[in-house]
Amino acid sequence: MMFLVRSQIQQWKNQCGFSVSTMLSGHRFYKHSVSRRKCVSKSTKSLVSCSYSIEKNDTLPSLKQLSDARVIYAAAPALGHNKEAHPESSARVPAIVTALEQMELTSKFRGSDVLELQIFNLASVDDVANVHAKAYVYGLEKAMDQASEQGLIVIDGSGPTYATSTTFHESLVAAGAGLALVDSVVMSQPRTPPGHHAIPEGSMGFCVFGNVVIAARYAQHVHGLKRVFIIDFDVHHGWKLPWHRKIDQIGKRAGEGATLNLPLPGGSGDTAMRTVFDEVIVPCAQRFKPDIILVSAGYDGHVLDPLANLQFTTATYYMLASNIKHLAKDLCGGRCVFFLEGGFNLKSLSYSVADSFQTFLGEPSLAG
Repeated sequence: MMFLVRSQIQQWKNQCGFSVSTMLSGHRFYKHSVSRRKCVSKSTKSLVSCSYSIEKNDTLPSLKQLSDARVIYAAAPALGHNKEAHPESSARVPAIVTALEQMELTSKFRGSDVLELQIFNLASVDDVANVHAKAYVYGLEKAMDQASEQGLIVIDGSGPTYATSTTFHESLVAAGAGLALVDSVVMSQPRTPPGHHAIPEGSMGFCVFGNVVIAARYAQHVHGLKRVFIIDFDVHHGWKLPWHRKIDQIGKRAGEGATLNLPLPGGSGDTAMRTVFDEVIVPCAQRFKPDIILVSAGYDGHVLDPLANLQFTTATYYMLASNIKHLAKDLCGGRCVFFLEGGFNLKSLSYSVADSFQTFLGEPSLAG
């Protein structure tokens, strides 16, 4: 199992939902060049920082390290992408890292069971352009000059998406962390015959790039994993990933029937989520037979979160992670990558992510 800890730019909306999307590819896959910019990420309690160099180097840990680990994670905090009093705070990832350290869930305490990817390649523009229009990608890169002059700019789109001078670079770091985790899960579990709100043309919500979809295309093109199952349990589940949020919106054109939207009424809690997962998601996944499961893991349904009206608890997220873990084990050799999405109460976010770690370590919920 892989857990990607990163800063996700998110939008709040009134409807609470849960969605599943499937991606099926018949394209031939190809190998990308390993010559990329490299990120060195070091996380120590509340500090997470990245430095960069340009080298041609295999950045992944050894096969033994990958195979021994129960949890592999990468931290890409986007510390420079920050707006005062904005829900999408650069404090989110450092808060999670601090909680993992305090709860003794890092390799310092767990040895080979937990592995942090501290060195990984940035995503290339080509990786991003497999999902987003090149005009949008290059336009965002060009806009960094304006952001550098003004300090903060609003990106054209349908939601309140902002950018600072580091946004483009840090978005490539976050996307690259996701691709490194896909590489890691495939390497650690060799294949036998086998975010989120961003849309292709531009930004949406608080999102710059749709990292889960970028990772899905990467898994298809680079590793030949044709059948990608995406589970999005964020409150504000990916608009334009499932195309719309209504239950009768099931995808378009060649993707018709590949999207399942499951909006939950306000006040829903553990029982509603468990029922939806067991009675709808599991049969859907069993029928699809995925090669890998990618998860948009939003923790903003927690009862303490300020942007939603659901009644989820830390135990709810433990249950979800546990169910997804077993689903991946049964259907695709355990290949599963979590991407951090929403969650804006630092305490509930940190504890919920930590409980997801507990799941994959085979330990009981911290919630008791």
